[in-house]
Amino acid sequence: MSMENWFHTQTLLIIAAGAIATYLTRIGGYLFIMRMKSIPPRAEAALNAVPAAVLTTLVAPAAVTGGLDVSLTLAVAFLLGLRISLLPMLGASWVFVMILRHFTG
Repeated sequence: MSMENWFHTQTLLIIAAGAIATYLTRIGGYLFIMRMKSIPPRAEAALNAVPAAVLTTLVAPAAVTGGLDVSLTLAVAFLLGLRISLLPMLGASWVFVMILRHFTG
């Protein structure tokens, strides 16, 4: 097998461009915020909303298209997350989905 089959130039260029764009976006936001003397309250509120927005974009598609086992597990994880810390919640949710999948096939 030749090296051409392992590395496609176009694919490597796309990956490199994505990495550069990601780096510039992150460093640009950091430099922009560092130049401000204080962060306006609206900007701070928007920045505080980012983690919830990212979590929603990751969880919502799985909840809608993942099947009954995934939807039930997300509901259990949500309820557990209200009561216990992150790591035990993840472990209990993993056990729940494994048991559910074992019995439902």
